[in-house]
Amino acid sequence: MVYDEALAERVRTALLTVPEVDEKKMFGGITFMVSGQMCCGVLKNDLIVKIGSEGWDDVVAQPHVRPFDFSGRPMVGMVYVAPPGVASDEALHGWIERGVQFVQQNPKQPTRKRAPATRRRASP
Repeated sequence: MVYDEALAERVRTALLTVPEVDEKKMFGGITFMVSGQMCCGVLKNDLIVKIGSEGWDDVVAQPHVRPFDFSGRPMVGMVYVAPPGVASDEALHGWIERGVQFVQQNPKQPTRKRAPATRRRASP
């Protein structure tokens, strides 16, 4: 997995005061989960941030920001922020705070577990 270790360390430091943070290897980079949801991550030299769809067009129009399109299709609600967009600690903290706020304001809904399928015997 290739990702900017220095940027990942800056993200770790910024998340020190946030409760329930876990790290997972994902997308070929590293992802920071807050309360079980992806908040932000680092892929190659870019920061990835989950921001939701509200104000999407305005966010993507900002310098150094582009849609997260890891699979070839843009994912509305997630963005890449190129290195110049997180060069200062203030800018990095602003993006991370945005991701943390989104996750905290949109808690993950518990998934309903399906009952195991029952097999019926064929009638004789």
